[in-house]
Amino acid sequence: MPKIPYSEKLIDRRAALSLFGGAAGALVLAACGGGSSIDDSSSASSSSDSSSSSDSSSSGSSSSSCTEIPSETGGPYPADGSQSGVTNVLNNSSVIRSDITSDFDGTDTQDGVPLTLTITVEDTGSSCGLVEGAAVYVWHCNADGEYSVYSSTANGNHTNNTFLRGVQVTDGAGQVTFTTIYPGRYTGRATHIHVEVYADDSFETLLKTTQLAFDEDINDLVYATSDYSESEATQETTNDEDNVFEDGYSDEMLSFSGSVSSGYIATITMGVPAT
Repeated sequence: MPKIPYSEKLIDRRAALSLFGGAAGALVLAACGGGSSIDDSSSASSSSDSSSSSDSSSSGSSSSSCTEIPSETGGPYPADGSQSGVTNVLNNSSVIRSDITSDFDGTDTQDGVPLTLTITVEDTGSSCGLVEGAAVYVWHCNADGEYSVYSSTANGNHTNNTFLRGVQVTDGAGQVTFTTIYPGRYTGRATHIHVEVYADDSFETLLKTTQLAFDEDINDLVYATSDYSESEATQETTNDEDNVFEDGYSDEMLSFSGSVSSGYIATITMGVPAT
């Protein structure tokens, strides 16, 4: 189905990353290079989910070194108050939620392969200490490559929708977790999720705007399923061809486990300048 081409351009990429040495722990490895564990059994996914959640949330400590995640454009669909005349979802208390598959009122639940996204936030300005109390805002397109809040798509007006947007506040382990679906994609862009990290849920101090990259082998499996097969998700733009990730995306690559049948678990550790 046709879409209006996406016109995001790379802005505010840092000229050099702040590198502090090797990573420690699985989540930090995910931030530095990502990875995947593709499994067709739901039991393997469940086991991985339990292990990952237990290990990361119980550690309560940070690595001794970390990498600041690159800054990226928020694109044309942020709904974060930066655009005149566009709904600012951050003004709605309902934006604070972990399950973002539907609109804020629970309607218009989006179909797709289940995705559980866990982000760990570390402070590059404080010996990579875990950041507690930061507000992490994520948003992404649906299986058809469309965003809520906006009407500039070929398939309808989504100005009254708020699906696939939400905020969580980092806990003592520096973590937030979202329940969502695997994003679709559209002409000119590789699969991605947008992220903004704020100092707290007042949303007054923006610490980082970035995007998260996806494993292309997993993309191929997901986009062959019925929820995506008739959409622009079938029109591949690789990470190397993408106009945002073209100068490198290793520090934005998610680490995966799970399967199409049981859903995927994606994790990443993000270094941000929080102090």
